[in-house]
Amino acid sequence: MGVTLPPVLAIDAGNSKTDVALVGRDGSVLAKGRAGGFQPPRTGVAPAVDVLAEALASAGLHTGGARPVAAHVSACLANADFPVEERLLAQEIGRRGWGRSTAVHNDTFALLRAGLPAGAEPRGVAVVCGAGINCVGMTPDGRTARFPAIGRISGDWGGGGGLAEEALWCAARAEDGRGAATELARALPARLGHASMASLIEALHLGRVPAARRHELAPVMFEVAAAGDAVALSLVDRQADEVVAMAVVALGRLGLLGEEVPVVLGGGVLTARHARLDDRIAAGLAERAPRARVTVVTAPPVLGAALLGLDAVGASAQSHGNLRAHFG
Repeated sequence: MGVTLPPVLAIDAGNSKTDVALVGRDGSVLAKGRAGGFQPPRTGVAPAVDVLAEALASAGLHTGGARPVAAHVSACLANADFPVEERLLAQEIGRRGWGRSTAVHNDTFALLRAGLPAGAEPRGVAVVCGAGINCVGMTPDGRTARFPAIGRISGDWGGGGGLAEEALWCAARAEDGRGAATELARALPARLGHASMASLIEALHLGRVPAARRHELAPVMFEVAAAGDAVALSLVDRQADEVVAMAVVALGRLGLLGEEVPVVLGGGVLTARHARLDDRIAAGLAERAPRARVTVVTAPPVLGAALLGLDAVGASAQSHGNLRAHFG
């Protein structure tokens, strides 16, 4: 007699961390694990998938045996920005034998699925603004709207990394006189232990400040904006306008601008609930997509990957509810 496998191995992999969850037929979470960031453009496909294997191992799941871990692998992955990348990643994960079937989606689809109301059809748009920024949309007939979201060459602006770069640019120009005065010129170097932008610029250039510490600067920019600094406020406003623009374009591509439809927001920048950012996003959507219903999702993104997996195996509504309850 064959051994009954858990139905879903859910994987959510971002630039900074990877989460996995083994999910039972009733929506219970049987095991969870975590590993580091998932960056196939930098490391290559196979080494990136090795990080997923580390997350499985941290959950006590053995990945080297002949027997699959689960019936279906539902993987929502950062840097899977083009269909060809999704296919290559699905092939590599499938080669590892973790499941009898494998589906790979860009990680923004996990946010969208997590933000849809229980029992709702798969229809809506999600914008994630964390380290970077991305947007996807989908309709029940399988149509999707998405953006390449690979940086400035694909027209992206913002996210925590982009905001940090813009804040540094403004602060450098303020200190040397090329740009408008701003408190950023004092606050950014102070956060990283420097007395001036000139000192910080040199330290960043020479690698004396780890590149990873730049992620500390976006929150500083929001603090400076909250105190009324005009330059920092302009960056907050531009970020809000970018979120609105992505959502509206995706809604328009799917023919949903005139319909009541969810617009799901997530990622660290948006879940921090900065008042100025929230208010401008709400006002922009009210003007350009007045029937949009905005929600902010704070649940772990692996929930969305797991829900997509339960969808794929035909699990019950009760199973979906149990899974949501586990992740709060």
